[in-house]
Amino acid sequence: MSDIKTFLLPDVGEGLTEAEILTWHVKPGDTVVVNQTIVEIETAKAAVELPCPYAGTVTEVYVSEGDTVEVGTPIIAIATGATGSAPEPALSPASDIVPAVAVEPDEGKREAVLVGYGVKQTGTPQRRQRVPHVTPHGAPEVEVGPPGEAARPVRYGSLEVGRHTEEVLSRRSPVLAKPPVRKLAKDLGVDLSTVDPTGDGGTLTRADVERAAKLTGLAPSTRPAYAGASRTVAPERTGPREERTPVKGVLKMMSEAMVASAFTAPHVTEWVEVDVTRTVELVESLRKRPELEGVKVSALLLVAAGLIRAARAFPGVNSTWDGEAGEVVTKHYVNLGIAAATPRGLIVPNIKDADRLDLVGLARALHDLVDVAKSGKTPPADMAGGTITITNVGVFGVDGGTPIINPGESAILAMGRVALKPWVVDGEVRARHVMQLTLSFDHRHVDGALGSQVLASVARFLEDPALDLVLG
Repeated sequence: MSDIKTFLLPDVGEGLTEAEILTWHVKPGDTVVVNQTIVEIETAKAAVELPCPYAGTVTEVYVSEGDTVEVGTPIIAIATGATGSAPEPALSPASDIVPAVAVEPDEGKREAVLVGYGVKQTGTPQRRQRVPHVTPHGAPEVEVGPPGEAARPVRYGSLEVGRHTEEVLSRRSPVLAKPPVRKLAKDLGVDLSTVDPTGDGGTLTRADVERAAKLTGLAPSTRPAYAGASRTVAPERTGPREERTPVKGVLKMMSEAMVASAFTAPHVTEWVEVDVTRTVELVESLRKRPELEGVKVSALLLVAAGLIRAARAFPGVNSTWDGEAGEVVTKHYVNLGIAAATPRGLIVPNIKDADRLDLVGLARALHDLVDVAKSGKTPPADMAGGTITITNVGVFGVDGGTPIINPGESAILAMGRVALKPWVVDGEVRARHVMQLTLSFDHRHVDGALGSQVLASVARFLEDPALDLVLG
């Protein structure tokens, strides 16, 4: 007799409470082994591959790709080898039972009691709103409600329809759709969980998605051109006029962190333009070095080296404000954060103890950090514990900006693009490579003098980095 093991979504780090199911690598009937990757999820900080904790056969997958589920939710059931014990029943997607929780009978609340399964659930889940199904005659079917609820009108634009008085849809039914249909829904901004399926076995079809897009979007304008306007007109739109993106995962974490930083730490920003011609020349020389073969070397490497030196010389900028303790915590190590734009949003992984690396080691660390970030595989641990950050807006062709400090730190340096500009050298105007540096810092404990010293230190280094590297 097989023993059915139910795998709950774990807390993969730092108290995260939910995750989105990105990709299943197994399906019911597949044989799995311990530590085999079974699913890829996205938390508020990174994409993570989950290993299988059991060996056996997959009996059921409870959640679909694209679903966001809370920590502690059953996601898959696996039948292990024969045992003498009674089998553990698998949970259906519609079940309200969450293993390893204590239920308070009077309040109807439940709270996780195992470490890493910590979200409290209160009350009953609300049923999701559905996009009405259009009948062959063009009239939408009525919306459904819980048993016993009085019929009440529901409006969809100019239409008003009635409401059934009995529940006919499961509030947790999985979304069944093929990958091309999911991609179409993503392109059109349609939430699959709100669409009524018409395909075999409750599968969503392209027609279902296109119907939902038409109901939620506005048709292209058919008004005639204004009198006297050119006969040449722009092509007619084929997609919706608006698109909604759920605020979750990396985007949700980034937005919360930026709001917390912007409205907690009083930001002061200073900037300076630097002649980085010698930096550009040194970068070209470094690219030819055999020690750096296969490593992408750019001006970012020398900006990072300059900021690390400045943080060592002026440690007050490499600190954090601890309001609860009433202390400023100065860090005598540099965990250098690099703001990285990824397909899933902005993240800030950091190089641990970057101040202990030589230039070759720093170049390799930067190369690896950027590669991992772009792949979406940065682990949460690599995004924790940063002490000071660089954001490279120059790669987008931008001269500079006023960056927001990464939470838990006191300063962030923005490097702009390198551009040829007229510059006075030895009394003569010459074409030189120029970059703008911008430093934002927490004015609660980093005053203007300290901030200016740090910024000037980085600027001096970039004017002649080879000399400073030789002198140590």
